[in-house]
Parts: sequence; C-alpha cells; structure tokens
Amino acid sequence: MLNLEVAKIKVGILSDTHISKDNYKIDELLKKYFNEVDIIIHAGDYKSSKVIETIKKYKPFIGVFGNNDGNAVKELVREKEIIKLNGYKIGIYHGHGEGKSTIDKAYEVFKEDKVDIIVFGHSHLPIIKTMNKTLMLNPGSPTSKRKERWYSIIILELDKNFINAQIKFFSNI
Repeated sequence: MLNLEVAKIKVGILSDTHISKDNYKIDELLKKYFNEVDIIIHAGDYKSSKVIETIKKYKPFIGVFGNNDGNAVKELVREKEIIKLNGYKIGIYHGHGEGKSTIDKAYEVFKEDKVDIIVFGHSHLPIIKTMNKTLMLNPGSPTSKRKERWYSIIILELDKNFINAQIKFFSNI
C-alpha cells in the first residue's frame, strides 16, 4: 500500500478519460489542470494503456481499471486500490458492476476496509458528498461529459487537520 506523509499533499483526480486515439488530449489536460498536484489518481476507463504511460511520465500515479478497459490496461493497474496519504486511507474503484447505483457499488467494495475517502468514476457525474462518514469523490470526466454541461476533475488537498476537495469544471481541454 502506498503511504505518503507530507505537510500538505495536492491530489489530481480524474476518471473516464476514454481516450483511444487522441492521446495528445491527455498531455494537454495534464499541462493545463494538473501542473501543481503532487500525485494523480485515475479511477478507470482510460481505453488505452498509452494514457497510463503518459500520466506516469508526468506525475506519480495510482489508478484502477474500469469496465471499458482491455487487457493492456489491466496488465498495468488493478481493479481496486487502497492508499494512505497524510493519514487518510483512500479506496479507489471504478464503480462498475451489477445492480445498485454507482456510488453504492463503490461504497460496498470498501465496506470492510474502513477507508476515509473513496474515489470512483463510471457514471461521469461529478460528486463530492459523505456517505456513512466516508467522503465519496467522483471527478466526472475531463473528456467525455455525456449529458453534463461541463467536463470536470477534482483537486483534493490533504493536510493532517483538513480536507479540501473541489470539483473543477471547464468547457474544453
């Protein structure tokens, strides 16, 4: 399990990039919105292993695969991850599966792990809310907004005494 302890850590969170051809989009996205983060979390549905390779060249990275990821991606990341940043235990899972809502599926996966924060994706709907004392974060999508008005990511700041999670909305990369 990754375990980082620093005075303050800034985490860039994204999911559902769905990039299979236009890999330059991930470069643009990273330069524009993830310049000042310390680590990047991706909650799955990359569509290409090149997206993971690009992120890893840019910043420290942790991610999971989603339901639209093939074997090339699954060889690089797992389905579920748990990391610890500044004392906060963070679970990462895409959110896919049968039955229940996406947020409920993500919560269920970590029910026995006693995590403080769950990062998930799948629905492309940006969410910041608590659920049974667990902070639930879905960054939406920076490249595939579906019915949403804007593309989105989350910037998460973790200090030993506070959490600051903000959805960043934008009209294009």
